[in-house]
Amino acid sequence: MPHTACLIGEGSEVLGYDDEQSRDHEWGPRLQLFVAAGHVDEAQHVVATSLPMTYRGLSTTWFSLSAGRPTHHVEVSELEAWLRAKLPTIPADPMSTPDPAIWLTLPQQHLLQLTAGAVFRDDLGDLARLRERLAWYPVDIWRWLIASQWQLLSTTVPTLGRSVQIADELGARILAARCCRLIIEMALLQERRYRPYPKWLGRAFAELESADALSPLLHRAMTATTCGESLDALLEALVVLGDGHNALDITTPVRPRIAPFEVGINDAVRPYETLNIGEFVDATIASVEDPALRDLSRVGGIDQLTHADDQLINFTGWPQILRDDFRRQLTEVRR
Repeated sequence: MPHTACLIGEGSEVLGYDDEQSRDHEWGPRLQLFVAAGHVDEAQHVVATSLPMTYRGLSTTWFSLSAGRPTHHVEVSELEAWLRAKLPTIPADPMSTPDPAIWLTLPQQHLLQLTAGAVFRDDLGDLARLRERLAWYPVDIWRWLIASQWQLLSTTVPTLGRSVQIADELGARILAARCCRLIIEMALLQERRYRPYPKWLGRAFAELESADALSPLLHRAMTATTCGESLDALLEALVVLGDGHNALDITTPVRPRIAPFEVGINDAVRPYETLNIGEFVDATIASVEDPALRDLSRVGGIDQLTHADDQLINFTGWPQILRDDFRRQLTEVRR
């Protein structure tokens, strides 16, 4: 019967990151098999009665944490039903028109679980259409997320400088670590790569073209003997990000420059340096064509707003609550 065979969803092997340690749980031959709604029962019967006991020397029946017993791991389902159960934030409809409220509440880990895995056969074509539609953000959404990421950096980098100024070593190191993470997240955004959950963040970053330039600077920032040296390394990394931003050619170019931090009140200038991040924010926001999205508070999407971990995105109603709230705010702005 017409079917789609693939390996998507949870699991480090979907991302290509599994190793020997990965075999200690939920590991073995597995597959998703999607068929039309009217064929699910028949396909499940065929799999249950025809699946070989082993495949390439590995047992096809192994213990399942979710089932609580040994079972085979060929998931037979209709695509839409599987999405509702396993990737509840992903709409089954490929979304012919981009809805910012949906895009801003799609956890990047879920988008990776849908788009990163292998597809072995796709007679139905529904999965291919969905993956193509969700391969990356619409340009307006992408610009707004970049602006929000610059905004996060703009509120973090100067506080690091202030911590260095008052010799708050612990506070400065905490902020330096946060800056490093924000820089990595921006690098992924610039290279159109959805970011995985934190366990694999460093590995995903290492695959980027910009990692060659950024990685030594971030290592220096994290291991510097003084927080002043750490700040210097981060400022160099921010210049690399600024150059990367201009290379995207999605906004008016902004020349990256390091200068003393201007408070913006009474023309006050503080004795530590930062990047002209505000200019990147303004240029990126100005490039957003949707006026409602352009005027939305630059708080970011779900991953920028919160720690979008498995508990939050799989087992709570918060993604939908956030989606409804974004939709309400966008509607109010359009009025």
